[in-house]
Amino acid sequence: MKFTLSALFLMLPITAVAAEKPVTLFNGKDLTGWEGDTAKTWKVEDGCITGGTLDTVVPRNEFLCTKKTYTDFELKVTFKLAGEKAKANAGVQFRTKRIPNDHEVSGYQADAGQDYWGALYDESRRNKILAKPAKDVIEKLVKHDDWNEYVIRCEGPHIKLWLNGTLTVDYTEADDKIERGGVIGLQIHGGAKAKAFYKNITIEELPAKK
Repeated sequence: MKFTLSALFLMLPITAVAAEKPVTLFNGKDLTGWEGDTAKTWKVEDGCITGGTLDTVVPRNEFLCTKKTYTDFELKVTFKLAGEKAKANAGVQFRTKRIPNDHEVSGYQADAGQDYWGALYDESRRNKILAKPAKDVIEKLVKHDDWNEYVIRCEGPHIKLWLNGTLTVDYTEADDKIERGGVIGLQIHGGAKAKAFYKNITIEELPAKK
């Protein structure tokens, strides 16, 4: 028994470092590590990443993306969406890639705005909602014109979304051809006077699962 306990204690440090510690993706000062339309759309204001404007209609979808790619992880993002409530839309992209010579991206999105809060959308690929919570659930969760939080966890084909602490999506990807790696992206949707604010962006990389 003594040998067994000793062996277990020796194994504990190895287990503890199996997953990476959470790291901050936004330093609160500038857009180091990110790329996108930083000339017109994306800025840093008061310690937040902002995209869009409340003065004029945002002309098209724009995405600010990490330069680094991620596969299995838990991502946390605090965000706020302001503007025309019936039209404003934004979201957090993940396992995503840039479409060559285009402003669009292709991949999963944790959606925000209109009737899409808490939903998992497939942006510029299948172009449909893959899973979403009931409307009455969302009405209780969303903080309009205030800060909300997404937690996004990806492990192999399994994707979970939490909005403000409540699980809204528990989805397993059935298509083995769908890529499981990609960049993280922040969206402001075109077609409305709208502005998205993002802060407290952290990611914990997890051991890859099959």
